Amino acid sequence: MSEVEGRGFQAEPAADDDYWFALFKTEDSAGTDRDLTQDEIPSTFDLTPPTQVLREDISQLPDAPLSEPPTELSSSDDPWEMAQTIMDADQLLELRVFDHNKGGLLVIWNGIQGFVPASQLVDFPQFHVPRERIQTLAEWQGRTLPLKIIEVNKANNRLIFSERASLVAAGQREDLLNGVKQGEQLQGTVTNLTEFGAFVDLGGVEGLVHISEISWSRVTHPSALLHQGQPVRVVVLNVDRSAGRVALSIKRLNADPWRTAESRYRPGQLVQGVVGNITTYGAFIILEEELEGLVHISELAEGHFMHPRDVVRSGDRVVARVLSVDAGHKRIALSLRGVSTSPGSGQ
Repeated sequence: MSEVEGRGFQAEPAADDDYWFALFKTEDSAGTDRDLTQDEIPSTFDLTPPTQVLREDISQLPDAPLSEPPTELSSSDDPWEMAQTIMDADQLLELRVFDHNKGGLLVIWNGIQGFVPASQLVDFPQFHVPRERIQTLAEWQGRTLPLKIIEVNKANNRLIFSERASLVAAGQREDLLNGVKQGEQLQGTVTNLTEFGAFVDLGGVEGLVHISEISWSRVTHPSALLHQGQPVRVVVLNVDRSAGRVALSIKRLNADPWRTAESRYRPGQLVQGVVGNITTYGAFIILEEELEGLVHISELAEGHFMHPRDVVRSGDRVVARVLSVDAGHKRIALSLRGVSTSPGSGQ
């Protein structure tokens, strides 16, 4: 039994929708300044196969040679089979970027349109403004990048490349991947953040912490709790060696505080906390690590006010009254009405 399972948490295999499919589909939501044609949209965005680039189109593009060694295709060769062979051999390619879209870069290899997700680029900065993101991706156009194939899926017309994978010596990634075990705790570094999670470098192998595995509390975006370059401790949930995927968790290093919330927090109880995120409908109060309650706008204060920020600010220490606890849905309803906001009031 792994250490994670010993705590009562099952290290279940991560669903495909929580990994590559989510990766490309969610990255696509970053936005762009123009509408994309069907030819520009890889199957990794909407699961509809893209139009394969025609030979006459390839002739107008810059050469995109293999770096070691060049491989000539005959008319009878299946490029998908060759791509699988190259991926299995961990071979390095050098491909020139011919276009981009809001999720990443487009390349051509042996007549197949390939995709390099922005999350798989080295030193790609984090952007919260879609226009800045798409402008930066445009700067990659025309560059020749060292790339490795990380996914081959002929059925879905999907050929995925990674610049990050090129930083690992041939054969080393497979050795490192074989050394990663389910339930193992590892030290890593956050390499990239997306709307659906955080990528963590484990020392040559990159894993994904899905947004649902970052914290037991509500996470609106991974950047609220993590930043690029941050060292983190993670636990391995699942290793799919055939696909080269590693699913990780941060929250499962600690026990789920919601499991005992109903026995520790009861209606009418006065509790102390710190104001966290403030929204138009209320304020979240951090009661303990990875557990927070919500003060609905109607329970913030007596009288009229325009916005919850007119009553409280992030970082304020307050005393609140528990209205209800629903551990199953991870909800604690709180009220500040008629309660002194000074922590000195006690419970």
